[in-house]
Amino acid sequence: MIHGPIRYIPPVEVELIEKRNSISMDQNEGIYVRDIRNGSIRSVKGETYMLKAHEELWEMPIDSVVERLLGYKEGERDKTRLVTYHCPFNASVQVYDYKNKTSRVVFGPELVIVEPDEVFTVSYLSGGKPKRPGVFKTLDIKVGPDFFSDIFTVSTSDHARLRLHLSYNWHFDIKKDDKKSAGNIFNVRDFIGDCCTQVASKVRGAVASITFENFHKYSARTIRTAIFGLDDKGKVNDLYRFKSNNLCLTNVDIKLVEPEDPKTHESLKKSVTLAIEITTNMQEAEAHRAAQKQEQEALEVLKKQKIEDEVAAESDKMKLLNIMAECDSIKTSGQAIAEAKARADAMKISSEAAVTQAELRAQAQKIIQEADIDYFQRKQQLEIDHQDQCKSIELNEKKELADVESSKFDNIIGAIGQDTIIDIANSGPELQAKLLNSLGLTGYLMTDSKNPINLFSAANGMISGMGGMPNGGQ
Repeated sequence: MIHGPIRYIPPVEVELIEKRNSISMDQNEGIYVRDIRNGSIRSVKGETYMLKAHEELWEMPIDSVVERLLGYKEGERDKTRLVTYHCPFNASVQVYDYKNKTSRVVFGPELVIVEPDEVFTVSYLSGGKPKRPGVFKTLDIKVGPDFFSDIFTVSTSDHARLRLHLSYNWHFDIKKDDKKSAGNIFNVRDFIGDCCTQVASKVRGAVASITFENFHKYSARTIRTAIFGLDDKGKVNDLYRFKSNNLCLTNVDIKLVEPEDPKTHESLKKSVTLAIEITTNMQEAEAHRAAQKQEQEALEVLKKQKIEDEVAAESDKMKLLNIMAECDSIKTSGQAIAEAKARADAMKISSEAAVTQAELRAQAQKIIQEADIDYFQRKQQLEIDHQDQCKSIELNEKKELADVESSKFDNIIGAIGQDTIIDIANSGPELQAKLLNSLGLTGYLMTDSKNPINLFSAANGMISGMGGMPNGGQ
């Protein structure tokens, strides 16, 4: 290599192989250089570089899919130039070094520079609704949070086939500083298809164990329970984690649940229409009631405002009359002024007298009402006292009668004597009747100390028995 600026005239023995120029490169630009002595390849970037005598430019081979993803058209890429890729924000790109058998993950926003022994990891992601594998080919994978949707078919225990349209919120739970944790993102080549397949399988299993009616009532809880599971307290978990790549589902949105069978769809549509109609009627009734309430409140406010306006109008009218009176008093003089003042004073005195009369009338009415109340209270108290005394007298009378009857019975028993009573007990009924008549008794009662009796009730019975005797109970 002969470096200029210089004039060089090659001798006859020298053959001019190649003319080389310095390659100018920006900070993020570079070239691939191959050492022809040992075959090693390296990248040179961020400087102006002149190839040495034992170096040459090396063409970096890249798969056609990667070229399209990098934005190159077929045949347009300068293969000796450094391969770079702008990793977007909140995304990650994996580059694999097949020489050292290691990989590195770059998180955006960052410029990914591919060394000679490195290749991009291409992800083939599922797409469409329902999901189809290999729809999207990409070099970067979003870290999240983000969402994707899927449509799949389930069947209930009573063989009702339903089409579900679900949307999932997701993110990768990783630590960017940890290489092992960051590399988990690319452990699953098609994480979208794998996630949708597993979730659809869980939902199908849960729906297959219940009837269509139960699923229609509790579809949201059934789907969320199938995906996220339950904790020890029976509450739905907050997220579901895929251990293979640390993908976390945080929420599921049920966009659509519709039957595949047209008849079932029509029946469900009618049921939903009826439910909507009932809800609409309830809302209309509630709105009508609220409107009536507002109307009544508005009427009350209007009436109140009308009264206030009338009061204000009367007040203004009074002011106007006062002003007119003053004007008239100014216009007139002498006797007119005196008469006007006299009339005003008379009206004032009359008004004050009316107010005083109304107050005195109210006080008189109050005194009369209080006197009536006191009269009725005293009358009721006297009636109560009179009834209490009557009851007390009647009770004393009955008590004294009972004492008299008891004394009478004791005197009769004493007059008859114990022997006579024994003879009466031993004689026949006819003799007893004659003996009782001779003694002036209509009946008798035998007892001993072992069988006590109620003398009051017994005396009453004997008195009533005497009244029924032929001799009139004398």
